[in-house]
Amino acid sequence: MSRPRVVIVGAGFAGYRAARTLARVTRGRALITLLNPTDYFLYLPLLPQVAAGLLEPRRVAVSLPGTLRGVRLLLGEAHGVDLDGCTVHYTDPEGGSGAVGYERLVLAVGSVNKLLPIPGVARHAHGFRGLPEALYLRDHVTRQMELAATDDDPAVRAARCTFVVAGAGYTGTEVAAQLQLLTDSLARRRLAGAGRPRWILLDTAPRVLPELDERLSRTADRVLRARGVDVRTGTSVKEATRDGVLLTDGEFVPSRTLVWCVGVRPDPLVEVVGQPLERGRLIVDPYLQVPGNADVFACGDAAAVPDLQHPGEFTPMTAQHAWRQGRVAGENVAASLGLGRRRRAYRHRDLGFAVDLGGVRAAANPLGIPLSGLPAGAVTRGYHLAALPGNRVRVAADWLLDAVLPRQAVQLGLVRSGVVPLDTEAAHQPPPQQHPEGDS
Repeated sequence: MSRPRVVIVGAGFAGYRAARTLARVTRGRALITLLNPTDYFLYLPLLPQVAAGLLEPRRVAVSLPGTLRGVRLLLGEAHGVDLDGCTVHYTDPEGGSGAVGYERLVLAVGSVNKLLPIPGVARHAHGFRGLPEALYLRDHVTRQMELAATDDDPAVRAARCTFVVAGAGYTGTEVAAQLQLLTDSLARRRLAGAGRPRWILLDTAPRVLPELDERLSRTADRVLRARGVDVRTGTSVKEATRDGVLLTDGEFVPSRTLVWCVGVRPDPLVEVVGQPLERGRLIVDPYLQVPGNADVFACGDAAAVPDLQHPGEFTPMTAQHAWRQGRVAGENVAASLGLGRRRRAYRHRDLGFAVDLGGVRAAANPLGIPLSGLPAGAVTRGYHLAALPGNRVRVAADWLLDAVLPRQAVQLGLVRSGVVPLDTEAAHQPPPQQHPEGDS
């Protein structure tokens, strides 16, 4: 008797959890294929620490073959889904084309950079979505500080030591916090001639971390300003050039660095599936099934999942939701094959959020309890160690070494700027809202 074929597209938080859950529940009774461009699951919340030189890159890259037993890894990037033919089409890492058939499909393709149509951003800004971007940014920031230390022109020196981060959400706030500590350390220990680095954090929202609790926002704002970060709310980028950034308030900031953390949008793959969308996300029912397609499930950032705690709304695009949805998707796929318990709807309880602000500083509200300072730092790092599906001892060791030894700030030159361009195809307004037929 042949085993049913299940294909999971994407190995982010949702896809990885779905694959692990499905393998555990089915116990070899299903042929599970995980289609992903890389052979690792990237733990995105710790990526700013990689850019800051606190963690080595492999610490946040969890091996898929090494941690997902009973799951077949297929290296490739999906570019099409044929629902009628039950086939996913993909491109392999060497440019070849392939196709894989399925009896059950889980779309967990996640999200990509949201690039607004602002002049110069695609050419001069640096994105922050993966290991190549983090490694490049680490080299770039170090290089600017080293060049500034030997430049005789005070204006050029100041421009090289000015770093602009667009987007004060979760990622942008942590990038500014972590890298500000790195540049301050460089200026203090090795590159006194560079002058004091200047960090500017921009957002059109009225506060940093606008999507989180106001108490977390106030804590993060206070910590950043105390370190000298220039936090500017209600302000964004009007134009980016080689020599600096023109802000929406009319000020031109001489700089060689613009980090683009404005936000994300659902992966464009869901648009070619040909099913109803909600703000670019594939609409699913509470069981994470695509309506009218009993063999197709979706979860994570690319899925519009009904929020049963707030009727009429959809769950936000967060790693916490993606991780939990992945588990429900895995269980429901197994149930649809008769290999597990009955299916269940996705319901969630907010466990709170944690933002690592570097050093021993953090902002957290576990179970709704607001924390700051050392207690928040301990909770934040404890949360990350618990959430990591691998490499925990290595991450803890890196944190311990950072507490007692100076960081090794050198340019490795592993990633060139041409390898990490911002995706210009994403430079358009969000797609119009769509609803399933008959929905009012």
